[in-house]
Amino acid sequence: MPQELSYVIITPYSLHKSRTGGIISRLIARTGVELVAARMFAPSQELVNEYADQIISADDPQDRKIQEMLRDYILQNFAPDPKTGRRRRVMMLLFQGEDAVRRTRSVVGHISLNRRSGETIRDTYGDLIVGDDGQVRYFEPAVLAAPTREEAESKLKVWAKYSDTDGGVLENVIAYQPGETGQRTLVLIKPENFRFPTGRPGNMIDFFSRTGLFIVGVKLHRMSVSQAIEFYGPVREVLRTKLKDMVAARAKAAIEREMGFKIGPEEERQLGAVLSPAFGDNQFENIVRFMSGRAPSECPPDEMNKPGSEKCIALVYEGVDAVRKIRDVLGPTDPSKAPPGSIRREFGQSVMINAAHASDSPENAEREMKIVQVGENLFRQVIEQVYG
Repeated sequence: MPQELSYVIITPYSLHKSRTGGIISRLIARTGVELVAARMFAPSQELVNEYADQIISADDPQDRKIQEMLRDYILQNFAPDPKTGRRRRVMMLLFQGEDAVRRTRSVVGHISLNRRSGETIRDTYGDLIVGDDGQVRYFEPAVLAAPTREEAESKLKVWAKYSDTDGGVLENVIAYQPGETGQRTLVLIKPENFRFPTGRPGNMIDFFSRTGLFIVGVKLHRMSVSQAIEFYGPVREVLRTKLKDMVAARAKAAIEREMGFKIGPEEERQLGAVLSPAFGDNQFENIVRFMSGRAPSECPPDEMNKPGSEKCIALVYEGVDAVRKIRDVLGPTDPSKAPPGSIRREFGQSVMINAAHASDSPENAEREMKIVQVGENLFRQVIEQVYG
């Protein structure tokens, strides 16, 4: 069967209530199709109108009344706030694979008065409350997804059309109290979380939601070798120069064990001075390989800028004191030293395979976001590659 594209839109309310992680967990772990792109949108009235116009369809298994409710919901809840003019945030996730639309829709679920289980995303996170008089009192679909392959194509083309003007790393979408100052930070959910379909990426996003910060940018990123070299460049000199004592001690122990004679303090110091730069360079090669799929020494010069084989999710969080809050939830670099309840304690394995990265200062956040290019429109590129 052909490789279909499907999409899921996480609604402004689901984002606001920090249900994003749980939704992503189910989509990655249960659909059996690959997450190939993600993008934040702050829809304009034009995008909202054009999308809403396509909601009612004879091919949708949900009845006409539900479809009309969805259309009205989009017009009311996706459009800019009529009081402030501030645009609302939505997250668009793009999946690809055989039978992708049906598989995605089966995990999303339909909207029905008779559903009472927690099997689907809408069962768990959506609401449809009707009074004794039969009138709808409250309606929240949690997510939106196309019912057919044809509708997925037509609706994705609408979102792709507005993906530059209305999407990317969003600006002016968060309201602050007087005296508050917003700050941004970068999170990378690392490649070890994508070796096979698992809920780990979404579970980590759930952990980060405890900060009360807001997601304003998201990108499925494959780091090139050159990006990994630049991104982790500041670490290289630390690895070369700051680990002399550790390198010396390990070299001393190995020589004494293998060769059977004692190494004195001066010889141990010299071992550290000689071997530390080589050890640091080797560790740096391992980091770049882990993040991009190839070490610098393994990559031909003309392929240094090509997207790597390893996948990660890049997220930009915004809010008061964002850098510190994210780092507190993440925990220290070494998972064995991370406190209970932190991401690295729960999901990390070693200093390198430690679940996620987060910027350690506002200055580094700015530098790292430029390298990763979170606003790059890979979303539109994927759609154009499939549909032409």
